[in-house]
Amino acid sequence: MTGKERILTALEVREADRVPLYIHGINEAPIIGIGKHVTDGLPDVKDFREMAPEEKFKLMDTLFLIHEAFEVDGFTSFEIGHETPVDDQHVRDEFGVVYQLSEYGLPVAKGHPIQDRDALKSYVPPVPNRAHMLLLELGRDRFKGEKALFWLMRGTFVRSWRLVGMENLMLMMFDDPDFVHEVAKLTLDFNLQQLDMLVDAGLDVLVVVDDIADKNFPLISPEQFTEFVNFYNRQIVDKAHEKGLKVVRHSDGNLWPLMDTLLDTGYDGLNPLEPQAGMLLKKVREYCGDRLCLLGNIDCIDLLPNGTPEQVDAAVAQAIEDAGAGGGLIICSSNSLHPGVNPENCIAMFEATRKHGTYRNA
Repeated sequence: MTGKERILTALEVREADRVPLYIHGINEAPIIGIGKHVTDGLPDVKDFREMAPEEKFKLMDTLFLIHEAFEVDGFTSFEIGHETPVDDQHVRDEFGVVYQLSEYGLPVAKGHPIQDRDALKSYVPPVPNRAHMLLLELGRDRFKGEKALFWLMRGTFVRSWRLVGMENLMLMMFDDPDFVHEVAKLTLDFNLQQLDMLVDAGLDVLVVVDDIADKNFPLISPEQFTEFVNFYNRQIVDKAHEKGLKVVRHSDGNLWPLMDTLLDTGYDGLNPLEPQAGMLLKKVREYCGDRLCLLGNIDCIDLLPNGTPEQVDAAVAQAIEDAGAGGGLIICSSNSLHPGVNPENCIAMFEATRKHGTYRNA
């Protein structure tokens, strides 16, 4: 089977020839740390935005090489080129949200352009730009259908709170629910327009990235989740399915209070299954049965940064034992391969998936 075939088979909760391997997200430092095993001439570790053009090209090529050398079955893409510098510590995206750069990975949203109704009235929303899908198109041309192409699309909750501010959005759910719906509709319009472009660019799997919980609880009530978030995300899921895509739901944290709603929404997969939040793979598999493919659960908080390759090997073997039978499991970390992970442990995860993941009857 090709990597694409493995991924799509797993997302249908069927057995492929082996358990697929996937990298949900990866930062510059682990690309370079893992990449040293497959190439040379790598740039120093720094933010992609600070790299010279030739360094950016080398980093992207190394990312492709990692997927080829370690037989990673799916390739994650996301927007690049959609941010403009504000100063040496901040960037602004196409929505007008200002982010502070962080040495720990993703930048942090700090400037929110729609904090009240007056701002909403004068706000001009962006339209999707095909040029920002360069990474997807490069992956399509590089892998030529051998690997499944994933796209990380920010969902309704994340896009809304970045526009409005987290605390402000939560207060508005009580004080001005119509305002929250108007902002959510604005984000949905963008996402549906972008989805048309993604299909045209060759996408296989849409990932609705909409972190909604911490390790203890969802950030809003199940009722608010249904009204202000899932109503809109479900429209993305339905349209993606109409266009022949598979759809994965991404959220960190404890999702148990929302699990029935997520199952009923029709997602094909769920990731990253954070073990510290009680999303234990065996328990999730028993609850979801064959309704959902599970992606993730290899601990990136403690195990991948601080464990040994032998411990990583054992964790992968246990994950496959807990949730691999019958298909519907894709191995990846419990979130991104962030700057704190040990590259040797990432490689151990890759190798252990091939070592332990063969389906005897496939």
